[in-house]
Amino acid sequence: MTDALPTELLTLAQEAARRAGELLRDGRPADLAVAATKSSPIDVVTEMDIAAEKLITNLISEQRPDDGFLGEEGASTEGTSGVRWVIDPLDGTVNYLYGLPTWSVSIAAEQDGETVAGVVAAPMRGETYHAVRGGGAWASGPWDGERRLTCRPTAPLDQALVSTGFNYVTEVRTHQADVARRLIPLLRDIRRGGSAAIDLCDLAAGRLDGYYERGLNAWDFAAGDLIAREAGALTGGRPGERPSRDLTVAATPGVFEPLQELLENLGAWHD
Repeated sequence: MTDALPTELLTLAQEAARRAGELLRDGRPADLAVAATKSSPIDVVTEMDIAAEKLITNLISEQRPDDGFLGEEGASTEGTSGVRWVIDPLDGTVNYLYGLPTWSVSIAAEQDGETVAGVVAAPMRGETYHAVRGGGAWASGPWDGERRLTCRPTAPLDQALVSTGFNYVTEVRTHQADVARRLIPLLRDIRRGGSAAIDLCDLAAGRLDGYYERGLNAWDFAAGDLIAREAGALTGGRPGERPSRDLTVAATPGVFEPLQELLENLGAWHD
């Protein structure tokens, strides 16, 4: 891998995320319909969701035809270049469907299995977050220039503001609610925004002390995980593991281990 490649991949990801974000923001029809369902009738896939992924994959394929893809809405090709794009064209689909502003476009580029560039665009916030491995995390928004992101100074766990999310499968969601019920007296408070990618970027931006969720796929956290780590946060899954469907945990350095241990003891990773 040349030093220039991650930056080149980032530039392409930024353009794709910008265009997809504009499509979703400006093209959202008033009578938005459901095109299919995901894991349950509550979790919907919209026509715009599918259109955004097609826009992203077409744009990237035009410039890098040998790359692979892993996308939430079905894009899955191996590629031959060693680069794979991990795409969530619309993270926070239900928020988008209901007209809530917390949704995003998330695009990460992997080189030989390691994430080297990531972009999360949040059009309704007017903010875009990005990182290249080893280059720090940055954001642009309704301010002049780009801001370097740094996670908050470490707080004691009982003063930590932590975000989470809930699965759309009833049995899993019920278990997650029980974990949150037992966890909340031990923290400052819990937030639930509805976009894992934005939660990870809010951690990077110092707006949260921690984040955890069970049931995420790679496209949910690939870009946000890199951005959070480049801002100084620690990320992982169950103790000693990487983020996975079992559990994804991210937090400031002093909050990470006690939060991860507490989640393990509470059985946050299983029914």
